[in-house]
Amino acid sequence: MKLILKDYILPLKHTFTISRESIDVQPSLIVVLEDAGLSGYGEATSNPYYNITVPIMMETLTNVKEIIEATTNETPEVFWAKMYPLLKHNMFALCALDLAYNDLYARKQNKKLYELWGYDISNNPITDYTIGIDTVEKMVAKMKELPWPIYKIKLGTNEDIKIVTELRKHTDAIFRIDANCGWGVDEALENAIALKALGVEFLEQPLKADNWDGHKKLFQDSVLPIVADESCQVREDIAKCHNHFHGVNVKLVKCGGLTPARTMLLEAKDLGMKTMVGCMTESSVGISAVAQLLPLLDFVDMDGAMLLAKDIATGISIKDGITHYSALNGTGVTLL
Repeated sequence: MKLILKDYILPLKHTFTISRESIDVQPSLIVVLEDAGLSGYGEATSNPYYNITVPIMMETLTNVKEIIEATTNETPEVFWAKMYPLLKHNMFALCALDLAYNDLYARKQNKKLYELWGYDISNNPITDYTIGIDTVEKMVAKMKELPWPIYKIKLGTNEDIKIVTELRKHTDAIFRIDANCGWGVDEALENAIALKALGVEFLEQPLKADNWDGHKKLFQDSVLPIVADESCQVREDIAKCHNHFHGVNVKLVKCGGLTPARTMLLEAKDLGMKTMVGCMTESSVGISAVAQLLPLLDFVDMDGAMLLAKDIATGISIKDGITHYSALNGTGVTLL
């Protein structure tokens, strides 16, 4: 098997702002695994919150290149278990590798990845479309630019309720709110009351990741469901989030790929929690991998490629929130 690493700078349609930062471009690593005349593709983006850069990921994978390339036809689960001890210090790099391996493995079996897993795609959830923090006028303009059935709205400002009140005047769409750790407990409880009246479905990670006492209070007292993001990174966090959150948002780059994500989502379901997968402004390489998990999810945020000014790949496509799969096997990706 041959390992190829490609670095890209993904340009965004609009400046994307959350409570922590603003970006206009997104650096991304594409991992390509080639074997038996087939190619599998994986992706992970850089992220300053987790101190991850593309050069760091490339160095991490290059250091274990011989082990990767010596792999033959073992299952993705066996491959991930072998690579985890070597890459656990960089879950983003492990994710990109795991996505590529899953894609390649399914192509070798001549199946789409969700077919290989035996998943039924007939009742998939629809994806939201994210509106980053901006002036109200620009946030409204973004909604008008792309009418959508569900919007995920980034908040964490001093005028959050005012913003959502104004946005509600322009659409009947479902709203989901992501404060990216930007609120306090009392603020979140108060905001939840106002936001529920404004047609908000749930709140995502309103408090700092390690505020477990605060999460517990919100879990007990909030009038809206609370979904973990920054508080839910790896498999061990699912049990910690139980009885502190109503649901979990599993990010592939944070947990190390599709292989652990499947386990985490099933464990969350067994605990009676809602399941969600989010994205990190990836290209269609990463988004097409997320799409394979849709049958396991209650909610999904997989609009990353839609936020780009120019994509670097083809794969799944999304129309009015509905996912349409590629005719190709694996995750259905082709680099442009």
